[in-house]
Amino acid sequence: MCRSALWAVLMFAVISLTFAIPVAAQTKPTRQEEKATKVKDKLKKFGFGEKAKIKVKLISGTTYEGHVSSLNETDFVVVDKSGTSNTLKYSDVDKIGGKNLSNGAKIGIGIGIGAGLTVVILWLTFENYG
Repeated sequence: MCRSALWAVLMFAVISLTFAIPVAAQTKPTRQEEKATKVKDKLKKFGFGEKAKIKVKLISGTTYEGHVSSLNETDFVVVDKSGTSNTLKYSDVDKIGGKNLSNGAKIGIGIGIGAGLTVVILWLTFENYG
């Protein structure tokens, strides 16, 4: 009797361990890591070069304006108007903004200018020949 109960417990343990799903310990990224990832993504959207102007405000309150010259795994470099390079960590950034217009905004401005010119031309045409 004791032997069959022991045998049943042992079989249950073996089967349980055999079919147990291994659970990988995943750590949740911290807020700082999440924010750093968002900053990286925004910087990639703004692009590189002197035409891609950005304004970066750090957690400490310091503000940098210029363009991004390089992106690394943990930091990026902002070059200001005087040519001074400033290496900034993604985790130190509080806010980031670009001074660039999106393609949609450029298209909207172009359509607005075209519509305005059309109205002026039509008005002048009807005024002179109407």
